[in-house]
Amino acid sequence: MFEGLKVLLVEDDPTVREGSEQALQLAGLDVQAFHSAELAYKVLAPGFPGIVVSDVRLPGMSGLELLAAIKAFDANLPVILVTGHGDITMAVQAMRTGAYDFIEKPYSSEQLVDVILRALETRRLTLEVHSLRRQLEDGGGIESRLLGNSVAMRDIRRLILDVANEPADVLIYGDTGTGKEMVARCLHDFSHRRKHNFVAVNCGAIPENIFESEVFGHETGAFTGAAKRQVGKIEHADHGTFFLDEIESLPLSLQVKLLRVLQERYIERLGSNIATPVDVRVVAAAKLDLEELSQQQKFRSDLYYRLNLIVLHLPPLRERREDIPMLFEHFVLAAAARYNRAPPIVTSAQMRNLMAHGWPGNVRELRNIAERFVLGIAGGNGLLAASQEAPLSLAEQVNGFERALIEQELRNYAGNVSEVSNVLGLPKQTLYHKMQKYNLVAEEFR
Repeated sequence: MFEGLKVLLVEDDPTVREGSEQALQLAGLDVQAFHSAELAYKVLAPGFPGIVVSDVRLPGMSGLELLAAIKAFDANLPVILVTGHGDITMAVQAMRTGAYDFIEKPYSSEQLVDVILRALETRRLTLEVHSLRRQLEDGGGIESRLLGNSVAMRDIRRLILDVANEPADVLIYGDTGTGKEMVARCLHDFSHRRKHNFVAVNCGAIPENIFESEVFGHETGAFTGAAKRQVGKIEHADHGTFFLDEIESLPLSLQVKLLRVLQERYIERLGSNIATPVDVRVVAAAKLDLEELSQQQKFRSDLYYRLNLIVLHLPPLRERREDIPMLFEHFVLAAAARYNRAPPIVTSAQMRNLMAHGWPGNVRELRNIAERFVLGIAGGNGLLAASQEAPLSLAEQVNGFERALIEQELRNYAGNVSEVSNVLGLPKQTLYHKMQKYNLVAEEFR
């Protein structure tokens, strides 16, 4: 349950100490018992992976003195005080100065274990936040950048590492919010180009009349208002990576100019006749099929074939739902670290809602909900609203997930039952039976 976390138990009464130690061991907890606070204090250090349970009245250093000493080097380490009847007022005061909780003697094994489990959960989350802060500051491996244990994500991580140092251009496909720019950054950061610039351009966000100036650069006087030379974004990415997001939105007139750069690997600033060589790795991202667009003459086929060398397909979140718990916990911990708040605990009912949601906004939507959850403003979206309902059975959870999945695919394919049948790998008759079971009518999705 709390692998790697310890419970330090400080109790001078051997009978109470042995009984408490036994109760915690039976609960599956890793416990280390001491008869004095001095001995326990010697094994403690900042970031100690566990909690402390200490009697208040001890020979030598008291439980209160131990609390003060611990808080001096790790204010977040939970300390539970064990008090006699006459010490309750003192224990309440100690809680105001940093104690996690207190237990009054005599106590039952259930009381002791219950308080300790809550403290361990608090400690686990605190340590995870600290670990995440270090990862955010220090970087980390590709597993910490592209999260997920699904087969699709493991394949993508492996492919990125395989091709990161290749000079060939890369095309990334994925719906909005699936993390295409993160993949592009990983291609850059895990390559020999990482010491140089990663330059990103959203092709749909730069007006056509200034695109050439922004991307290729210009000389002084090249046009009205060009008061000085400007280095373009491609040149700025020299020896690094040039990322073109939403490349399908690039006008045809600009596609031919970009194609020349990709073929020749040099640029000419506006107002200049001098060819400037550039060594860039081009990564393009699209949410629409470029081959289909080229067949419709909405995208240059020669540019498509120039980009279509190494292709990465990012699946939508609804197709890798097994990654949702890990992603959500990661985003909650990241938000808690960013806003300096304690990470809230998601209930099983809330997680069921997250797993059943359609996620039209993909990972970006999940991150938004996680941040709102940490800030305490998540109730409005309904997914994480508090629920007093009795826990659902496994069959009910499976039915809920199945219904949500069929409903989502009916929406994706505008109620086309044949397409949904193929996507889900279900015979039509079985699909119709399930649709009837869940009161889903194909016509309502058209």
